[in-house]
Parts: sequence; structure tokens; C-alpha cells
Amino acid sequence: MAKKSKTKKQQSGGTPATVALTEADVPFTVHAYEHDPAHPSYGDEAAEAMGVSPDRVFKTLVADVDGALTVAVVPVAGSLDLKALAAAVGGKRAAMADPAAAERTTGYVRGGISPLGQRKRLRTVLDDSASGHATICVSAGRRGLEVELAPDDLAQLTGAVLAPVGRV
Repeated sequence: MAKKSKTKKQQSGGTPATVALTEADVPFTVHAYEHDPAHPSYGDEAAEAMGVSPDRVFKTLVADVDGALTVAVVPVAGSLDLKALAAAVGGKRAAMADPAAAERTTGYVRGGISPLGQRKRLRTVLDDSASGHATICVSAGRRGLEVELAPDDLAQLTGAVLAPVGRV
């Protein structure tokens, strides 16, 4: 009997984020861990579970900048500076997006939103601290799954601008 060949989705772990990375032929590593729903912070949980410094693990946040959903990718060790995010994309005012709108637009659930492979590609800003690391980790598209890649690759694939949008 002939062996079934695996699709790219099956080969890459099966999320739209990992499929996008595989199709772009970008080097990446998938890190899986057991997600604890009781943990107070998705990002801190990921850093602890992987044994990676929190300044190398980045969270994906969706904000509303002057009526347009915008993605901010910032270290889990800090928070998002909404004024800096608005300025980075030439806007005046930013606020966190409604979680349901973020989930509907990206195609991911809260705590598993990836900057990669979103249902609708959104403007993206990557905190400039990412450039100080050879690799960073971001959500691979579901809770308990992270992808490690070079920040330049992430910026290129998402069309991100680098700006100081994270606060420690």
C-alpha cells in the first residue's frame, strides 16, 4: 500500500501561522506545552513552560487605531503603549480592540492570536526590542503552541514596522 503524503498543513503543525511559515520557507521551531487555563497570563505561562526569558517571548495584541484594527507584537514582560502604537502607524488615538472583533478578524482565539496567518492581514507593529534577539517566540495560533523565528523574518512576513511600542 502506498504511503500517504502529508500536506503542508500536516507537516507544519496545522495552524495557519505554521502553514504560512512553511509556505514562505522561513526557518522556525515549534514549541508545544500543556496550557493551564487557570494561569493568569498566557505570555508568562509560555515563557515559563518553554524556559525562555520573557523578553524573548512576544504577545500579539489587537488594538483599534482610529477605527482600524492594528496588531502590536510586544514582549510578554511588559505592556503595550497605546499612544506609541498610534504614532507608529500615523494615527491619533488607540484603544484595545473588542476581543470578539479581534478573534473574528484574525481567526484565532484570545491567548492564541498569532501575528502570522491571520484571516485578514492587519497592520502590524513589532516592538523594536525584538531586533536585539537572534530569535523570538510568538503564538503559533493556539494556546500552548509557540513558534520561534528570527524577528526580521516575522517583520517581513507580516509587513510589520519596528517601533518602540512596548513598555516595561
